[in-house]
Amino acid sequence: MTAQLMDWMTVAWGIMQGNHRFMVWNTFLAVVPLALSFWLFHKPRSQWLRWGVFLILGATFLPTAHRVFRTGIFLLQRISADYLIWILILTLILMSSEIWQLRRSQNSSTVSRSLLWWLGFVAFIAFLPNAPYVLTDVIHLINDIRAGHSVWMITLALIPQYLIFMIVGFQSYVLSLIYLIGYMERCGLRRWTGLAEVVIHGLTAVGIYLGRFQRFNSWDILTDPDILVRSVMNDLIGRRPVLVMIVTFVVITVLYWLFKQLTLALMHRNSRVKSAWSPVAPVESPATDSEA
Repeated sequence: MTAQLMDWMTVAWGIMQGNHRFMVWNTFLAVVPLALSFWLFHKPRSQWLRWGVFLILGATFLPTAHRVFRTGIFLLQRISADYLIWILILTLILMSSEIWQLRRSQNSSTVSRSLLWWLGFVAFIAFLPNAPYVLTDVIHLINDIRAGHSVWMITLALIPQYLIFMIVGFQSYVLSLIYLIGYMERCGLRRWTGLAEVVIHGLTAVGIYLGRFQRFNSWDILTDPDILVRSVMNDLIGRRPVLVMIVTFVVITVLYWLFKQLTLALMHRNSRVKSAWSPVAPVESPATDSEA
């Protein structure tokens, strides 16, 4: 019995190791926008959350460091003089926006941000679709099931591995948007938060389609913007791509709403627990006439 159990665990470990490469890379890309949201929109008070996110980011970066460096070298090689001109134009636009914000009235509820902040925001939007993109990796689970593994192997090894992987990725998307919406509310843009969520869901659905079916990456915005734009325009007039994007949009919207309600409920519960356990300063009793 013990030998059979060891054989079973060895086979299960080998199967999970086969999924290790794409899961680590996709988890790293999914957590990047959440880490950026800590800097751009909100620094969570929970140290467990902060350390947990950066621990996941570091743990997934180390096995993929060579891939990240190769991607960086690839970007530098692909960015020609034409792209540098476009980057310069974008920089000038952002600088003009920064100057305009600095000249606004001091009573404005918006907060002026630096050029570095805006560049971080662009990176946040570009990498955000990578978080819910992990849901499409269910196709790998389907392939693993078709490989003929036993029911126990699928139930006790593969399904938990995929569930943890997908929950971490999609929860990164939910938390990133929660912090973005909170930032917008603090800036006096509460009435635009609903529209912002819908627009981001729509852009994310387009990004997931381009990533899963057209095999584009977030950095193709810099390296192949012309090919990316042509692909988007061609897909927008195709019946099947549009249907896939609509279904993806609906799935993301529904799951986001469910995860958001659960996350906000947990946040509210934790804040109530912390406030209940926070020390309260003793109240001095007022002096009586006999003490005067």
